[in-house]
Amino acid sequence: MDKRRDLEHAADEIEQLFADLWQVFPFSRGLRRGYRPQVDVYFGEDPPTLTVIVELPGLDPAGIQVVVSPQALLIAGERPRPRDCGHYQQMEIEYGPFQRQVTLGMDVDLDAATASYERGLLMVRLPLAPKPARAESVPIKVRVS
Repeated sequence: MDKRRDLEHAADEIEQLFADLWQVFPFSRGLRRGYRPQVDVYFGEDPPTLTVIVELPGLDPAGIQVVVSPQALLIAGERPRPRDCGHYQQMEIEYGPFQRQVTLGMDVDLDAATASYERGLLMVRLPLAPKPARAESVPIKVRVS
């Protein structure tokens, strides 16, 4: 299970590296399709919660899909290009479909997950799942062969 999470983490880092390269070489942005919103993930202790914040300015919250599974959080949607814009003199804002996946490194309570959207920020709160109760200690007799 740890190897799978390590591979998913490495894949996320590679995806971020390529996204950063598009920022370094802005002349090639026209070749890039879609929009890649920025994501922050942090852990809070009171109560134990994993929080994911996604920058989604200008989107209708009804068009944002949020799906959580035991291993990952998926956020998808589309930032449509405005219609009747005329001819662009400068074009820097990214539009198009997007999909971001956040690998969860902790067990979360899927039924208690919530999402809210305010002023261009999507906030997903994922309370941690309660840990199983620790079993009582049981002595084990060591046999000599």
